[in-house]
Amino acid sequence: MKLGLSTYAYFWQLSEKAPKPMSLFAAIDDSARLGATVFQICDYPQITGWSSSELARLAQHAARMGITLELGTKGVMPAHLQRYLAIAGELDCALLRTMINSPDHRPTLSEAQRSVESVLPAFENQGVAICLETYEQVPTDDNIALVKAINSGLVGICLDPANCVASLESPMDVVAKTAPYVLNWHVKDFAFSRRDGWVGFTLAGAKLGEGLLRYDEIYQQIEPQTRGINQIIEHWLPWQGDGESSCRVEAEWTAHNMKYLLDKQTSNHSSTISRESHHVC
Repeated sequence: MKLGLSTYAYFWQLSEKAPKPMSLFAAIDDSARLGATVFQICDYPQITGWSSSELARLAQHAARMGITLELGTKGVMPAHLQRYLAIAGELDCALLRTMINSPDHRPTLSEAQRSVESVLPAFENQGVAICLETYEQVPTDDNIALVKAINSGLVGICLDPANCVASLESPMDVVAKTAPYVLNWHVKDFAFSRRDGWVGFTLAGAKLGEGLLRYDEIYQQIEPQTRGINQIIEHWLPWQGDGESSCRVEAEWTAHNMKYLLDKQTSNHSSTISRESHHVC
């Protein structure tokens, strides 16, 4: 199991709204500085235009920093998955997070199954897992049904229970249903707040430990340590009014959340040792 960050933890800093947009190289450097050992390049379509030499330079840089790379995209069209499989090979990635739907394609479950199965032998030969993320556009039961129908150890779930709130799925119900199939975990906290005049609510991000995410319960259910499930930090940080403020707060959240995960793993490791020692005695 590795702990790390996603491009979604650098959403504003990587964007054109930043006073000085950060590069992927700089984001990887910052991740390593904060103690991450994995970085997920997620929904960063620019990378499909990078040359082999540029991808090689990024892979070499990540390796020097002690960072394992993962990829993320949207959609299951065979040509699209094959393109990302090629990039995964260039970056030495063993995991591709995706979603059934893309902005211009919404397949049925049977169509999605045929698409994934058509490229699965190539993914299996390269040792790259396909992880379907839980989110509001596709019912969790459908994601699970697709994974079960394909029936491959390299096709599973990318768990993000916060996403499913928008379709009125309970986050902990999502965790319970998907637990046996989880291969990757997007860790982000979230909270509701009343809108002005107490008319409705806003669902937005929160620092880890300050919102509604039941981290310890999720950890116990999916057992990332024993199953080798990487934990990837993301944010839902609202725009803070200007680029400088948004980037500054985002950096604060990233540092806080990375420390939160590191502290949690230390605590979980100590608890495991304590239980084992008690059992031996």
